[in-house]
Amino acid sequence: MRRALVLAGVVLLLAVVLRIPSARAQQDSDPWFGRDKALHFAASASIAVVVYAGASFQTESRAKRIVAAASLALAAGLAKEAWDLSGHGDASGRDLAWDVIGTTTGVLLAYAIDWAVGRLRGPAAAAAAPAR
Repeated sequence: MRRALVLAGVVLLLAVVLRIPSARAQQDSDPWFGRDKALHFAASASIAVVVYAGASFQTESRAKRIVAAASLALAAGLAKEAWDLSGHGDASGRDLAWDVIGTTTGVLLAYAIDWAVGRLRGPAAAAAAPAR
C-alpha cells in the first residue's frame, strides 16, 4: 500500500513538472475538462480495474492486487506522456493528473467490488479457498 502511495506521489510530482510550455498558454489550449481528459480518466480506470481483476487469479492479497493495478495503469499514463514528449503529441501535466484520478477511481472501484463479493461469500468460503 505504501508503494502505491509513493508511486502516486511521484506521478503527481511529474504532473507538476510537465506543465509545458507555460501555465498561461497551457490553460488556453489544454482545458481541465476537455474530451481528451475524459479519455485519459476512462483508460486509466479501465486498466486499473482489469489488472486488479486479473491479479485476483494470481494472488489472494488485496494489497498486491492494488499495487499491480495502480502500477500498470500509471505506467500506461506515463508512457503516453513520454510518447507525447518525444514529439508524437502534446505532453500535458493535466493529462497525467487525469490518469492519476482515473487510476485511483479504478483501483477503489475494483477494491470495493472485491470487498463486497468477499462479504457476500462469507467467512466459510474464504476458509475453504485454497491458499495461493
